[in-house]
Amino acid sequence: PSSHQHQTLIIEEFEPDVFRQLIEYIHTGCVTLQPRTLLGVMNAADYYGLDELRRACSGFVQCCINVDTVCALLASAERYIQYKCTKSLVQKVLEFVDEHGNEVLNLGSFTLLPQHVVRLILARDELHADEFTKFQAALMWSKKYCDSNPNTLLKDVIGNFLEYIQFHKIPANVLMREVHPLGIVPYSIIMNALAYQADPASVDPGKLSPNRVRRQAQGRSMSVQSSLDPYGSNTTLSSSGSSELASSDGKHSSN
Repeated sequence: PSSHQHQTLIIEEFEPDVFRQLIEYIHTGCVTLQPRTLLGVMNAADYYGLDELRRACSGFVQCCINVDTVCALLASAERYIQYKCTKSLVQKVLEFVDEHGNEVLNLGSFTLLPQHVVRLILARDELHADEFTKFQAALMWSKKYCDSNPNTLLKDVIGNFLEYIQFHKIPANVLMREVHPLGIVPYSIIMNALAYQADPASVDPGKLSPNRVRRQAQGRSMSVQSSLDPYGSNTTLSSSGSSELASSDGKHSSN
């Protein structure tokens, strides 16, 4: 009889592994939380009204953000950027990145982050990382991208990140030995950096840090569009380190 036929319900909001853990919790009352699926489970619990599971996920966040998990958490945030629970987690993760900048930028997993997330991190005023480390991270990410996209030029890819690097803060000998020979940073940028180090008054600050000057002119805030967000929501992060999720129609998500 048709009444006994199975019906397939497609759940598009959450990944299979996330929904599997959700079902496991519903059936058994317990589930093993993992950094890779944490954000998905937390948002699914909130979405389906499983408050105890949501609170458990929120508590787990406090102890699972570390150098080994930070990139996985940021990558998963891309998938669930439209959910309100993402807001608090992304903020905590970015604060960790700020405090451990040099270490995070040297991670191999940093190359797995979406381009706009890499730009977001490099642009943060609060990021505790030296400028050469930022350059090396951008170079590492760009090389990885070119390996996966053979028809792209390294110079073009890394060009997306150069405005976030203050080359005038990189020692002259490093600029000439490590950066300039690569041929991927415009000569004008190198020369402006060297000129500033010789005589700071000789160079327009806007040519040294165009991104920083632009952010100051725009109220020191930036907005990064999520490429995977089906609802067109934005993650907006101000230079003070606060974060805010806003939908494309300008309405803010509730806390």
